[in-house]
Amino acid sequence: MGSGEWCLQKRDSFKSETLVGNETVPEIGCLSIIVLGASGDLAKKKTFPALFHLYCQGFLPPNEVHIFGYARTKISDDELRNRIRGYLVSERSASPSKDVSKFLQLIKYVSGSYDAAEGFQMLDKEISKHETSKNSLEGSSRRLFYLALPPSVYPSVCRMIRRYSMNKSNLGGWTRIVVEKPFGRDLGSAEELSSQIGELFDEPQIYRIDHYLGKELVQNLLVLRFANRFFLPLWNRDNIDNVQIVFREDFGTEGRGGYFDEYGIIRDIIQNHLLQVLCLVAMEKPVSLKPEHIRDEKVKVLQSVLPIKDEEVVLGQYEGYRDDPTVPDHSNTPTFATVVLRIHNERWEGVPFILKAGKALNSRKAEIRVQFKDVPGDIFKCKKQGRNEFVIRLQPSEAMYMKLMVKQPGLEMSTVQSELDLSYRQRYQGVTIPEAYERLILDTIRGDQQHFVRRDELKAAWEIFTPLLHRIDNGEMKPIPYQAGSRGPAEADELLEKAGYVQTHGYIWIPPTL
Repeated sequence: MGSGEWCLQKRDSFKSETLVGNETVPEIGCLSIIVLGASGDLAKKKTFPALFHLYCQGFLPPNEVHIFGYARTKISDDELRNRIRGYLVSERSASPSKDVSKFLQLIKYVSGSYDAAEGFQMLDKEISKHETSKNSLEGSSRRLFYLALPPSVYPSVCRMIRRYSMNKSNLGGWTRIVVEKPFGRDLGSAEELSSQIGELFDEPQIYRIDHYLGKELVQNLLVLRFANRFFLPLWNRDNIDNVQIVFREDFGTEGRGGYFDEYGIIRDIIQNHLLQVLCLVAMEKPVSLKPEHIRDEKVKVLQSVLPIKDEEVVLGQYEGYRDDPTVPDHSNTPTFATVVLRIHNERWEGVPFILKAGKALNSRKAEIRVQFKDVPGDIFKCKKQGRNEFVIRLQPSEAMYMKLMVKQPGLEMSTVQSELDLSYRQRYQGVTIPEAYERLILDTIRGDQQHFVRRDELKAAWEIFTPLLHRIDNGEMKPIPYQAGSRGPAEADELLEKAGYVQTHGYIWIPPTL
């Protein structure tokens, strides 16, 4: 059978099919998932648990899938299994301990360097041994490499994979690479990293993962915007006054001070997670749901963002941050930032998009807050009670609610602010919302790049923030001290007010209880 006969693959499901001559047959190649950096925190806390959840739901059949861990640490298979065992918890399993034991038996560990041939040759040998045991034809197997590693080693690891551990793709098999953020520190380093990886792998093989794109409510944005008639005419500058995208944590760096200080809150949260959410809120309707059509529209939004003005930025650093022994005594790294972005296009001209993120604040939440303009000719004189807002709560307590004015029950014609509420825990009882990582890993296996960042999209995102980041790095902009457990610097609230946001006083959304 010549390789030319294997010419068409269907990627719509986990188990794809291949056209051989005129006959469609199931793809027989097994799947190997290789977690590089297997002994690190990310792998233990996110990657392996996500794989376990997929296994429990039947997406990783044990007769087809094998998982390989690779790292420099010299430990045995059982030692790796014991390290990750405590992180494997599933509410979706009838017999959790039994499932954990079965899942762990799928894991094989290989120790080796990230820049030397020997380790990757050994890894390839072990993967090939597994493929042979599953009677996979050479070149028909699937290899997924998950780089749970610092970006500094991406180029060397990718070179090693390319030279020594690639699947031969002439019989329908594939090799895919998942890379974690941060994708560089600025435009120059990101482009250099993209070029180094791009020389080794084609863009369809590269999956730049941003776990925010796997969150349930983020994935709901396109459905909300483009499947509901009443949103279509309202979603523009004629009706919307401002948009806030907020990320708040009620704890500080907690042992990650050294890592965090290299990046800061803008690189860690705003330039990637919050900017990705902005794209989905602001983009035009794509031609179709094909990944490239969606990503095309996201790029157009990013390319329409105007340069950030210094007067529309407030930076903060919580008091006590520098007490961490891993943080330099004179660190200028912001742990809080509020940044106003302006989109120069027909839909959004004049509407401020306020991205706000901070650590050691008075609450923990992530949400999108779309604030509408005042009602013209307000006969009820209820302006002081607040504006209409559409709030999408990403975490915790996933929900969507619309703040609106209603008549206060009783004999008087008085108004009060209330809400139309879709709280997921109440509405979808018995439904477990998947973790972002399990959804995105499954997309990678299926070959769906919709929720992954394309190279030109990454470049456009860095073009927006690099000038501001360089001014901070050079000490030209200083963070304002704020008290841990507060709302952040008072100057941030003043900036929100200048941008047009109207704070609602006296109204608090309370998640419904069952």
